[in-house]
Amino acid sequence: MEQKFDFKEIQAREERLAPGHRLCAGCGATIAVRNVLKALHPEDKAVIGNATGCLEVSSFTYPYTSYQDSYIHNAFENAGATLSGVETAYNYLKKTGRLEENYKFITFGGDGGTYDIGFQSLSGAMERGHDMVYVCYDNGAYMNTGIQRSSATPAYADTTTTPVGKESAGKPQPRKDLAAIMAAHNIPYVGQTTFIGNMKDLYMKSEAAIYTKGPAFLNVMAPCPRGWRYDAPDIIDLCKSAVETCYWPLFEVVDGKWKLNYEPKNKLPIEDFLKRQGRFKHLFKPANEHLIVEFQNEVDRRWEELRQKCGA
Repeated sequence: MEQKFDFKEIQAREERLAPGHRLCAGCGATIAVRNVLKALHPEDKAVIGNATGCLEVSSFTYPYTSYQDSYIHNAFENAGATLSGVETAYNYLKKTGRLEENYKFITFGGDGGTYDIGFQSLSGAMERGHDMVYVCYDNGAYMNTGIQRSSATPAYADTTTTPVGKESAGKPQPRKDLAAIMAAHNIPYVGQTTFIGNMKDLYMKSEAAIYTKGPAFLNVMAPCPRGWRYDAPDIIDLCKSAVETCYWPLFEVVDGKWKLNYEPKNKLPIEDFLKRQGRFKHLFKPANEHLIVEFQNEVDRRWEELRQKCGA
């Protein structure tokens, strides 16, 4: 299917996430969900799953939900299992002639419910080959319960469980590369994206994931103003900085083939990304300059590894 991007037409589509939610101003999860759901064709219906987290507690208070489509909230650990079960039941109903409508299956989870607690059910759903999309809105910590570190938290970030102090420079480990792990499942589609420009990259990857037959995974960097400590209006500039420094590269893996979607003409130093966030302010003290060097080295290593996979 040839993809087209008409910004005005896409933004004019009916909102599938109502504005009556309780998410913070400047929250990346809201932007991720709205734009992923914009990629659904107007004639298609959807079943939306949601692991426990910021998004769930702020968009669903029983019996009310902000979603215009069918919605299922499940526990932290089983978003992948829940939607794979619903997709299986749907296929049975279609096969036996009890249902004629076309549905797509999309589940959302934060990095806590995706990288960590829900990883086993996500991996199982992908391995079994269910026709569904799992979208991780990656805000890099357990934001809903107090900004605790997760395996998506970058190195040296200040969180409530890796606090900066005399004995600690923040989280000591680098973030897990979940998109690469999902690609290793040999699924038809994996995409990594965030909010830049007119959201074209996010839209195109969302549409590709939704309309690719079989399991698909999207990893969307979705900053959190409270946990990352930035001013809400700066979210787009922050995301652009993540891409231009190659901290968060834009790529996709289609049927096992890696494709780099964007390569900066002038790759910016990682300081441009770090300085925009209060969780990294300690790195700019004279005694911690070597930590920025280590951070840069890790970003460079991963970037070159990605370029090699993509044949750059």
